[in-house]
Amino acid sequence: MKSATFPALRVEPQLREAAESVLLEGETLSSLIETSVLETIERHRAGSEFIARRLMSRDDAKRSRIHRPASKVHAELKRMLAKASARARA
Repeated sequence: MKSATFPALRVEPQLREAAESVLLEGETLSSLIETSVLETIERHRAGSEFIARRLMSRDDAKRSRIHRPASKVHAELKRMLAKASARARA
């Protein structure tokens, strides 16, 4: 497949300088921008998937009429985190 380009992006000189100042060895401004775009796409997808799961969970709770109070969910998550932390320390 033939590669494509993004439209030219005009930015303030300070932004370009800031971006260039954090480049890792061997990294180009183009690769930094490409990585940033890919990470943003992934965050947007993850956010959309999270919302879809949340809406499905809400609809399931309405259908089943089984609801768990947030306090119980938070307590369970804290227990899970404590257990995982203990395993990580061991």
